[in-house]
This record gives sequence, C-alpha cells and structure tokens, in this order.
Amino acid sequence: MRAIDEDHDFFSREMADVEPLKAADRVLLKPRFERTPGQQYRRDAAQRARTRDDNFLTTAFVELVHPQAVLSYMRPGIQHGVFRKLRQGAYPLDAVLDLHQLTVEEARNEVFRFIRDCMTQDVRSALINHGKGGRDPDRPAALLKSYVAMWLPQFSEVMAFHSAQGFHGGTGAVYVLLRKSEQQKQRTRRRLGLVDAKPDL
Repeated sequence: MRAIDEDHDFFSREMADVEPLKAADRVLLKPRFERTPGQQYRRDAAQRARTRDDNFLTTAFVELVHPQAVLSYMRPGIQHGVFRKLRQGAYPLDAVLDLHQLTVEEARNEVFRFIRDCMTQDVRSALINHGKGGRDPDRPAALLKSYVAMWLPQFSEVMAFHSAQGFHGGTGAVYVLLRKSEQQKQRTRRRLGLVDAKPDL
C-alpha cells in the first residue's frame, strides 16, 4: 500500500501544472436541406432516363403549321427528278407509320423508332400519317403535323419529304425519302455494272 501511495503522490506532483483540454467550440451543421427518399428516387430515375434515351427529338417550342399546309423539304444534292417522283407518290411505300390518337411524346418516340427501323430494314420510301388536327375549333393548327415537320429534318437519314397525294392521305400524311444504306448502294452499283469483279486470290 505504501508503494501505491508514493506512486500516486508522485503522479499528482508531476501533473499539478497540467490543465485539462477544453472542448472544441464547433458544432456539426446539417445540410440546409436533405432529399427525401422520394426526391432522391425521382432524381435517380431522371438520370437513368437521360442515360438510356438516345432520342434526340425535342418537344420544345414548335412553329405551328396550318392543317391544310403542304409540307415540303429537300436536302441539297437531291436530284429534282427524284424529288418530283416523291411528290407524285410514285415510289413504292416500304413502310407506313400511323400517329393518329397519339400524344406528342408518344409520337416523338414512334417517329424516332420508325426511322431507325427503316434504316435497319433498308427502307427507302415511307409514309407517315400525322393527321391534320383541325377538328378542334380552339386549335386551328395541326400539332402533330407541326412536330413531324420539325422532327424529320433532324434525321441525317431523311433526304426529303413532301405531303402525300390524296390517295395516300393528302396533307394529313407525308412521304419520306430515306438515304440509301451501304448495302443498297452496293446492290445498285452491281446492277449498273459499276463494281469491278475482284480476281480470285
């Protein structure tokens, strides 16, 4: 017991001038706001949608066209004879898309998939039925028709388009001329004898 008392006295003398540390004058602040689980889910879902969606067509401001307006578009370099044939509905239609009764967002997705599918299937001439949208007296412009007129030039694959002849829907539909795929170009070259036969090695 005497040895323990002497150790305690020695420790007390050595520590006599030591002052205990003060608590730090800091408070951990919470963020100004914390996302609720619902907010975080919606944020993550929007991020996932942006990652997956490669559809570049926009539903922002569109210049409205009249229900009876004739749509007409031709990229530079298209031969006038080819465009005239398109206007006259002389090309066989390889694919048809009907947008009647669809919302703008639904039509956006359908048009995007349709053009992509056409290119995959080597479709050269197609028809899109967009309607005239003039039945509502409070909406004298054709909404889907206006968006189709804005969307089609955004595809590099679309070479030209023109409102259809009456037997194909008139101004409620549009003929679409698509760029030739590489396979189509090769077939045309072979048919015209423009491909040199390679010697067997």
